[in-house]
Amino acid sequence: MSRNRELNQKMRDERREQILFTALRLFVVKGVAGTRMRDIAAEAGMSLGLAYHYFLSKEEIYTELIRIAYEKMNGAILELEKMTVSPRKKIRLAIDRMLEDLNAGEDFGWYCLLTAQAGVSLEIPEEARAVMDKERNVAFDAMERIILEGQRDGSVKHYDAKDMSLFFWTAINGLAVNKAARGEAFRMPDVSILARMFM
Repeated sequence: MSRNRELNQKMRDERREQILFTALRLFVVKGVAGTRMRDIAAEAGMSLGLAYHYFLSKEEIYTELIRIAYEKMNGAILELEKMTVSPRKKIRLAIDRMLEDLNAGEDFGWYCLLTAQAGVSLEIPEEARAVMDKERNVAFDAMERIILEGQRDGSVKHYDAKDMSLFFWTAINGLAVNKAARGEAFRMPDVSILARMFM
């Protein structure tokens, strides 16, 4: 690929990311119904026509954001599940990595807010609902399998594994939502509290 083509592709990728970054916050704050393509374009600092060049509609953007959210979360936990370390170590790594992502930037919290809202909203696009229906239990099921493996080897506490997985993800998502909502005022609690719930 020539240097000019590489630069053009880089600019296209950056513009696309800017649209997604902007839309994520707008959708969380204003919802799908309250957000217009015009709002997204204006906030992203581009013309409406240019925004439409990248996405055909706000529904397409919303669906892409839902897909990205689940791809990131599910991809991370499935990779962790494949690792050849003890279940106890996998749980600790899951906690550390999720909270590291949370500390590294705001996106994780905003994505958690988006998926939480989407889960209870009646107004999300059908395509986004289909993504959620397919992907929403993947991370819960993977963590449940890790917990069950740890219970078999005696390294994880013996409570209902499905309930423990729910507590794990609820705690992580709750911290992410709290950070997104509180911004600079957010203070990360002692993560060993969460780890001790399992081990």
